[in-house]
Amino acid sequence: MRRLGTGIGWRPEIADAVERMPGIDWVEVVAENVCPGHVPDSLLRLRERGVTVIPHGVSLGLGGADRPDEGRLTALAERAEALGAPLVTEHIAFVRAGGALTASPHLEAGHLLPVPRTRDALDVLCENVRIAQDALPVPLALENIAALFSWPGEEMTEGQFLAELVERTGVRLLIDVANLHTNHVNRGEDPAEALAALPLEAIAYVHVAGGFERDGVWHDSHAHPVPRPVLDILTDLASRVAPPGVLLERDENFPEPAELERELGAIRGAVTAGRATAPVGGTGRPAGGGGVAVLAPPEARQRLGVAQAAVLSSLVAGTPVPEGFDRVRMGVQARALAAKRAGVVAKVAPELPVLLGEGYRGAFLEYARVRPMSGGYRRDALDFAEHLLKVGRPEDARVRRQLRAWWLDRAGPTPRSPGLAERAKVLLRRR
Repeated sequence: MRRLGTGIGWRPEIADAVERMPGIDWVEVVAENVCPGHVPDSLLRLRERGVTVIPHGVSLGLGGADRPDEGRLTALAERAEALGAPLVTEHIAFVRAGGALTASPHLEAGHLLPVPRTRDALDVLCENVRIAQDALPVPLALENIAALFSWPGEEMTEGQFLAELVERTGVRLLIDVANLHTNHVNRGEDPAEALAALPLEAIAYVHVAGGFERDGVWHDSHAHPVPRPVLDILTDLASRVAPPGVLLERDENFPEPAELERELGAIRGAVTAGRATAPVGGTGRPAGGGGVAVLAPPEARQRLGVAQAAVLSSLVAGTPVPEGFDRVRMGVQARALAAKRAGVVAKVAPELPVLLGEGYRGAFLEYARVRPMSGGYRRDALDFAEHLLKVGRPEDARVRRQLRAWWLDRAGPTPRSPGLAERAKVLLRRR
């Protein structure tokens, strides 16, 4: 694999700081947040300096029961070409369920959810990966995800599941050591055992991130400092194989640049410590050869689709939790999904928190309990506003008129009034 070095997740909020940081060899950008024809100037300047930029997708849902969407694959390929990326990355997760395959309503999670480690799920994932590999202009690497709940009746450990995936498809791995820590706390899985089972030579690069623990549950927040246990897992990994690249992820609650640089220094130190104890010649299993993946039987896709639809419906539509799942953990996951929806909608439609003020979050969480997301977050913002208007809210008639004006303006093919957010702020100050 190409040597990447030390990197950081590029986000608009820290773009200027990233450009000034010493020792940044590469950056990763959320693929869905970049338009191929309008790459941010900051990314262009980094590329001109020789900094590698890698697009990291979050919406393919390769672990879902349906075959990958051609439009999403095309969009990811376009971003890889626009950024001159040596590879693209995605997740081993499902993000939507239902629809024609299961004759049930289409549902969107708005988040990465774990696939069951079963033969059905592995067969489907391998075929989906092959489809994606054929559609992309550069190699694909897949990330292990963090999970708040486990599937009953799993047939493999995470290490076994990933090892067979690599053997059957030749796909590369993006190992997130923070996610290994999350699954250790939440699911009792030993990170060392997972690393021992992995084809470590298939690693494209490594993610490192922070989180927090509450009531015995670890939340992979990407908004807190990297804790020592995560750095220790990174050291363990580096003692087994030299990672081609290591990247710090931070998505919100950004600290001062000096603090980010200190975290990058700690990450470099953890890798150095691991390499100092590595045996000569390296360790770990060799990467898979990319043998032919068996096509997933239609009945396997249907069984997986029914199971995933039942799980997602319980999380976002209030249906009963399927038998065998931990109801407490599923409740935690459901609340986390609703909270994330509220946060992302506030970002993609910042006018709504301005108009609704302190009542925004409570109103959105109340809406989310009865209205699952069926499209993207922009569609969710419009549906939320429409729902409020239908039930006669907000109670303040002036704010309700402003909300109606916003909804009418945005519900058309193209917005008519790009300055509405500023006008809303002015109107609220006059109240």
